[in-house]
Amino acid sequence: MIRTPYLLFLGDAPDQLAAKVAQGIKDWRPEYAVGQLRLPGCKADMRLPDMTLTEARQAGCKTLVIGVANRGGVISQSWKKVLVQALEEGFDLASGLHNLLRDEEDLAAVARATGRSLHDVRVPDVKYPIANGVRRTGKRMLAVGTDCSIGKMYTALCMEKAMHARGMNATFRATGQTGILITGGGVPLDAVVADFMAGSIEWLTPDNDPNHWDLIEGQGSLFHISYSGVTLALIHGGQPDALILCHEPTRTHMRGLPNHPLPSLEAVRDTALAMARVANPACVVAGVSINTAALSDTEAAEYCAEVETRLGLPTVDPFRHGADRLAEALEAL
Repeated sequence: MIRTPYLLFLGDAPDQLAAKVAQGIKDWRPEYAVGQLRLPGCKADMRLPDMTLTEARQAGCKTLVIGVANRGGVISQSWKKVLVQALEEGFDLASGLHNLLRDEEDLAAVARATGRSLHDVRVPDVKYPIANGVRRTGKRMLAVGTDCSIGKMYTALCMEKAMHARGMNATFRATGQTGILITGGGVPLDAVVADFMAGSIEWLTPDNDPNHWDLIEGQGSLFHISYSGVTLALIHGGQPDALILCHEPTRTHMRGLPNHPLPSLEAVRDTALAMARVANPACVVAGVSINTAALSDTEAAEYCAEVETRLGLPTVDPFRHGADRLAEALEAL
């Protein structure tokens, strides 16, 4: 178990989105997020108290969580001094990066010497099966998007909250490091051996009550050259009954791929639905989630209205406006 509360380490994150792990914890488990620690040049800010390690320990923090999700998931050498000092001052370390804490010899040696724990949440701890495509009882929703890091996890979490408020039976299913840190469990899908990725999602969303909804956190995008394989494994392993399309309207290109423009929502709708119907011929597109964080209230309302008219689907920013209309769409299925 990862000890709480947390000091969120933002390192030298180049922008707010690079600290999406910290942002997710702060938004969905605010009781865990006591403060933040930033290095010089950090461009991210969780609007939490900036703390030294000593101040954070005095405030009760027990674990330093690496709140950065950089390209490739690597532990930067520029972070090492702080990470070593944190262990020496009594903190455990937690990370969702591909580059594992336990594989860093200097960190592992200090952890052993101080009796502190290293938590790598992006490590599969289950022997997952190969997917078999057998239909399962219960219902499943999958968030799919025009790009990575646009709000697929937030969409599923917001929908879970709205569905519970309506008395619906629903469970958020985490498939990435941030979701796992928020909920305490899930599948670190992009760290699963490729042959077993779809099977791990079958394992994550087993047979359930007929009226129960698994709300599956999406990853990547079918149109993102770097991460499309993870998305397809979710689509086939999840066998979704419903898809929610996710989009961030101010992006001009795929994140990390400046020569690749974003696809249209229509292209994502048609491609994702065709792939989903390979596993579940009854799958439908139920709604659209727009990440309007970069828009004003008026711009957000106008953009959602335009998309709703164009696609004929309920369209909201579930974090800004609430996810009731998306919950209603699933309730009607």
